[in-house]
Amino acid sequence: MYMHHENSIADAACACTALRKASRALSGVYDAALADTGITIAQFSILRHIWRGGDIPLSRLAEQLVMDRTSLYRALTPLERHGWVSVVPAPEGRARIASLTDAGHAAMLRATGPWEAAQTHILGEFGVEDWQTLETMLRTLTAIAGDAR
Repeated sequence: MYMHHENSIADAACACTALRKASRALSGVYDAALADTGITIAQFSILRHIWRGGDIPLSRLAEQLVMDRTSLYRALTPLERHGWVSVVPAPEGRARIASLTDAGHAAMLRATGPWEAAQTHILGEFGVEDWQTLETMLRTLTAIAGDAR
């Protein structure tokens, strides 16, 4: 006999669908805030990782962004075309290194204010403590998903 249990895994909302909905909604807020800068939130995320990490091998950047390298290479193409990122072979080995150019630094400075405004709005409404709790949970989910591959 089948018994219905509240809060069962089968009755829970799909974790992937819920996170994708939230991601699309949040991306829209950040993209709108960044619209006048000519940078999307996806591009901002990549630029910010390079800005914070300095010259970084593409394999490490892909790992940090939880992206496969092919997707990262496609995402870097417009950033290189705008002159914001330089991708060059590493001095030794087969690795390629991404660096932020002077134009990339200028683009980040231009986008940081609008990004901070969106961040302040979202976290102000959501609550910083709740965000910190959710961020910890998201890191755990990311690790679980990585282990499941």
